[in-house]
This record gives sequence, C-alpha cells and structure tokens, in this order.
Amino acid sequence: MFDGLIHGLSLIVTVQGIIMLVLGVMVGLIFGVIPGLGGTTAIALFIPLTYGMAPQDAMALAGGIMGAVSFGGSITAILLNTPGTAPSAATCFDGYPLAQQGKAGMAIGAAGMASSVGGIFGVAILVAVIPVAKTLVLAFGPAEFFMMALVGLASIAASTGGMVLRGLISAAAGLLMAFVGYDAVSGGDRFTLGFDYLWDGIPLVPTLIGLFAIAEMIKLSIEGGTVVRTKEFGNRIVGVGEGVIAVVRAWPTVLRCSALGTFIGAVPGVGGTVASFLSYSMTMQLSKHPERFGKGEILGVIGPEAANNAKDGGSLIPTLAFGIPGGAEMAVFLGLLVLHGLDPGPMLLIEHEAVMFSLIVALTISCIVATIIGLAITRWLSLITLVDVHILVPAVISVSLVGSYALNGKIEDVVMAAVAGVLGYQMIKYNYPRVTMVIALVLGDLAERSFHQTMQIADNDWSIFVTRPISLLLLLLIVVSLAVPILRYTWARRHPVQAG
Repeated sequence: MFDGLIHGLSLIVTVQGIIMLVLGVMVGLIFGVIPGLGGTTAIALFIPLTYGMAPQDAMALAGGIMGAVSFGGSITAILLNTPGTAPSAATCFDGYPLAQQGKAGMAIGAAGMASSVGGIFGVAILVAVIPVAKTLVLAFGPAEFFMMALVGLASIAASTGGMVLRGLISAAAGLLMAFVGYDAVSGGDRFTLGFDYLWDGIPLVPTLIGLFAIAEMIKLSIEGGTVVRTKEFGNRIVGVGEGVIAVVRAWPTVLRCSALGTFIGAVPGVGGTVASFLSYSMTMQLSKHPERFGKGEILGVIGPEAANNAKDGGSLIPTLAFGIPGGAEMAVFLGLLVLHGLDPGPMLLIEHEAVMFSLIVALTISCIVATIIGLAITRWLSLITLVDVHILVPAVISVSLVGSYALNGKIEDVVMAAVAGVLGYQMIKYNYPRVTMVIALVLGDLAERSFHQTMQIADNDWSIFVTRPISLLLLLLIVVSLAVPILRYTWARRHPVQAG
C-alpha cells in the first residue's frame, strides 16, 4: 500500500501532472462558486479534453476538481447566502450570519481549514478500507438507508431554534415537496398538478438556490445597505487566522463530522447533501449551546465543511471497488475511467494500482492547494459583503438564475428557483426556519423509497429494523436524538441560570 502511494505521488509530481492538478483546482473553485454548476458539470465538460492524455494526468485533473469544488461552493454560501453546490447549503445557516456580523474572513478561514482536514481524512479512510471495501459497502441495505434518513429527520427536533411549531410546519412542507413526482412503488404520479416537469420531483439545486440566494437578495433589496450589518470592522476584512485556529480547537467536531461524511459518502446513492445536513444536525445536538446555531456559530460552518470534503474519499470506495457510483459526480467520473480503459471493479487496484493511487494523491493535494488559494484571496473576496445592494442584488440574481438553467438546460428550473425565492423570502419575513424544510426535502425521498423496499424484502415484517445490527444501532441513535432536546429542556427548567 505504501509503495503504491509513493508510485502514485511520482506520477503526479511531474510538470504535466502539476499543471493538470492546478488547472483542476482552479476549475473546481470556479464551478463551485457559480450556483448550480458544481463538480458534476465540471467533470462532464472536461472529460472530452482528457482524451489522449495519460491516465495519471486525467486523474490529476479530476482529483483537482473534486477536491476544490466543495470549498468553492462554500465561499458564496458564506458571503452571499448563495450555495454554489447543494451540499454547501448547510454552510449558509451560520456562515452567512457570520458574514453579516463582519466575520466573513473568519468563516471562510474555518471553512477552508475544515475542508482541507476533512478531505485528507476521507482519503486516509479510503486508503485504509480498500482491502475490506466489499464488506463495508454490502453491509448497508434498504433498512439501514431508511434508518439513516430517520436519523436526519429526527434531528429536526433539535434544529427548530426554539420555534418548535413553526419548525415542524416547515418540515411538513419539506416532506410534501419531497413526495412530489413519480412514485417508484405504485407507478403513479403525485402532486404534479398536470405538469410533466414535476414527474421527476422538485429539483433540489434550483430549489436551494431560490430558498437561499434569491430569497436573501429580495430581503437585501428591500432593506438596502450591504450584506454586513455591523460597523465594528469598518472596511477591514479580518479573522481568517481566527477561523483556522477555531478548526484546530474544535478538532473533536472535525473528526466526528469527517468520519460521518466519509461513512455517508461510501453509501451509494446518498450523496454529499445528506452528509452535510446530518453533520450540521449532529454538531448542533452535541453542542453545549445549540441556541447559537443559525445566528453565527462557527461550529455550524466547521461541521458541514469537514463532512462535505470527506465524502469524496468515501464515495470513491464503492466507485472504484464495484463500479457503483456514490453520487452523481462519481457517476460522471466512471465515464472518465472507462474512457481511459480503466474498468472499475475489484481488479482495478491490482491491474492499475499506480494510476489509482495517483488519483488519491491528487485528491489529497488538491484539498490543500484549494485551501491555500482560497485563504490567499479571502481578503478580496470578502469585500463583496461591503458592496451596495443596488449593485450586488442584480448580479447575484442573474448568476443564480443562469446557474439554475445551466444545470439541465430547462427554463422550468429558472421558474422553480424564482418560486422558491419568493417562498424563502416569506419564510424569512414570518420567521419560519428554512433548515427544517431543507432537511425534510433532502431526506424525504430516501426515507420513503427505502421504507417500501425494506417492507417488500421483509414481507411486511417490521422486526427487520431491530434484527439487523446496523439498523438497530441507528434506531438507538434516533432515540438519543429525540431525547437530547427533551432532557436539555428539562434540565434548563430545573436549573435556571441566575442573572448576575
């Protein structure tokens, strides 16, 4: 294994390899920053350009893109409440409030450091579990998927920020949105209102762009001024070093969320969005001050960012070992492997060990390079928060709508983003939490599909959820997730904090 890493490193540390790696990092940052694009689009566009390249150079380019795109998406999530990629939406909840407080540099510094550590952690786990990848991947079935989705839905109890009723209403609306479209079990369409566009369900990326980016721009256009709501820092952009130090101090959170991100990434079909939101919920539940989340808590940035980058290493496990993509990005990456004559499967690491380890090395280095580049330009990027809304709002809305259209080339996606923007603004105006709606929207489809599959497998025997060890463990985790807010509330009632 160690010899393979050394060989892979030797393939990357060439003039051509370094050029491709840096190009991949720059492309990943740019495609991550632009709403609606992301790593899937970037890899798909650059696959034809790799034709004729040496396989290791193509791996360097792909690794650079995958390692940098997550951090790129987080930059706009923090500065403008505009998630460049779907998983970056979880960073909006606390990253944008920090930017409003004049702490954009601190938030980006924390996001960059957490992304780098999470990415390296995910790659390390990938290298460690390659020999036992088959056992790990096959341990999860529909019952475990269902319980995993319920873990996220249970976290809604801790994500309401004290607004339990409004949080549950938002979550219910999110679940209804998740159930729109073709029902894979019954074969019928539901809640489509006669629109063929809704047969595939409500698209996630345009909806997130609307709920966060467009909604916030509507709010800013009405209020005027700039993103920063405090004059404490004037025109100085500070705090990057504070963000980096915050990650070091919060190392337990970084390790927990990196492990969770790697774990979820290894489960085919779940994806980075689930990893980010579950990490955010877990970080909130384990915090001594959950009331700070959503108001500018730095741990709310660190947790999702660590999980977001760690998931890449995890998703490569089923992709390389079985040819089963862990998500949309990995599905496109499979096309790149096939183009260069690399057939995914158990023999891949035996027949093409050096090339695969060159990918692993590229992914590791790209996380570090993306962080260095991002932190180096943070001071200038953060100046966006000082731009007057009359200039900022038209630019952000235009880019957001173009990004919505560019994803699938459908004008309906633009309409969906606009509708979601109006809905998001109304939720801001009447103080309904958007985080619970997004969690339910992301996990609703996974929960429903996995439940029906489990019942078909078990012939409607509910005991399957407690007879499978991993499923039982997740069930216990759900009980703990629901019990923690109740116990915390009871403790606060019995031991009130005395003022003064």
